[in-house]
Amino acid sequence: MGRRLDLQKRLVDILGTDRVYFQPPSNINMVYPCIVYSLETYDTKKADNISYHVRDRYQVTYISRDPDSKIPKKIAQLSLASHNSRFVKDNLYHDVFTLYF
Repeated sequence: MGRRLDLQKRLVDILGTDRVYFQPPSNINMVYPCIVYSLETYDTKKADNISYHVRDRYQVTYISRDPDSKIPKKIAQLSLASHNSRFVKDNLYHDVFTLYF
């Protein structure tokens, strides 16, 4: 299984449903709560002008109607995850993370 599919499985396990969307197109009707994630960039470690380690960096957003959900803390507990921001739009709470995987 590929690394992204491993991440997909991990996020499904955290959420407890299959409402985990990878780079969803704008015409998708999402059901909440859900997790939306996308590949942002690659983190490349170099030495002597040679790349020796490349890691994917994802933006992961948890979206819910519940302001007290425990899911954001579960995502934050993933190794190499950091919480970037929280905002409310259309009465939905969005918790945004950067995650290296």
